[in-house]
Amino acid sequence: MKLGIVGLPNVGKSTLFNAITKAGAECANYPFCTIEPNVGTVAVPDERLDRLCEMYSPEKRTPATVEFVDIAGLVKGASQGEGLGNKFLSHIRECDAIVHVVRCFASDDIIRVENSVSPRGDAFTINMELLLSDLEQVERRIERTGKMAKSGDRKILSELKTLESIRAHLEKELPARSLELDEDGEQILRSLFLLTAKPVIYVANISEDVVADPMSCEFVRELAAVADNEHAGLICVCSRLEEEIASLEDDEKNEFLHELGIESSGLDKLIKASYSLLGLISFLTAGPKEVRAWTIKRGTKAPQAAGKIHSDFEKGFIRAEIVAYDDLMACGTYNAAREKGLVRSEGKDYVMKDGDVTLFRFNV
Repeated sequence: MKLGIVGLPNVGKSTLFNAITKAGAECANYPFCTIEPNVGTVAVPDERLDRLCEMYSPEKRTPATVEFVDIAGLVKGASQGEGLGNKFLSHIRECDAIVHVVRCFASDDIIRVENSVSPRGDAFTINMELLLSDLEQVERRIERTGKMAKSGDRKILSELKTLESIRAHLEKELPARSLELDEDGEQILRSLFLLTAKPVIYVANISEDVVADPMSCEFVRELAAVADNEHAGLICVCSRLEEEIASLEDDEKNEFLHELGIESSGLDKLIKASYSLLGLISFLTAGPKEVRAWTIKRGTKAPQAAGKIHSDFEKGFIRAEIVAYDDLMACGTYNAAREKGLVRSEGKDYVMKDGDVTLFRFNV
């Protein structure tokens, strides 16, 4: 999973990026401190791996990972190249989802490209630049397809019609992800790699004063209305506090979070929201050599899940031996779970569930 962190300059993108990845990207109080995208990979927090490691004492523990890309601040006119916008926009196209950071607190100490704090206005500025870039991309594709459509080929004519419906949708200032298309239309939409087709999680960068009750802040409520209208995700994070949290050991971190009156760190909240938004789950493999989490799309069947481990596992798939994580923990050992009939043998049509502890049987 690759998440692109975007937003206006000086809204806290790089601070958040550093806090969750510990990558040490440069942060400064001026626009365009970030030019080239910073990339950091982090482990997905999963206490199930810790408990499986206690059970199996493996040689290796391998969590699922998420790649974060800190993309330079976009400004009005980015789609026309303002602030190196075209270059920055191309970095977003490579991501699976967009993490849109919006500043939700006032401070005279922070330089702003815009004159006042306006979450709705800030979100609109970024979204319009993404949309205008998409519109230009669709126009170019329509021009090429229109020339080919002169041959009268039905398939090309159908594609042109779909492209024109996408353009009309964008011209209404609506993101591509909100357009309903048939299966063929969806395939055409995916081939365009549109920015507004990507799922979005809004991150309200809040002040320390409201971490225990973010919705008490009018700026957060304003951004929540934007997210709700777009059917996008929303989490609230204080970037400055996240920097402090990132420097603590686990025990200290939990105590610090408790004192603040919050349940989880920004990283935990962001990853949980990302998994939910992208429809992802994790299945687990466990043994004396390795305990590992594997990320798959919700609805993935057993052979395709096996293919995540190795293509030979999918080609020669015979069956999957599965025990639910909670059942395994309740029994204490794999053998005890088997004796109670909780280890199931599943075939090719089995749809994987989050937390399935799995052993794949295959023959190549």
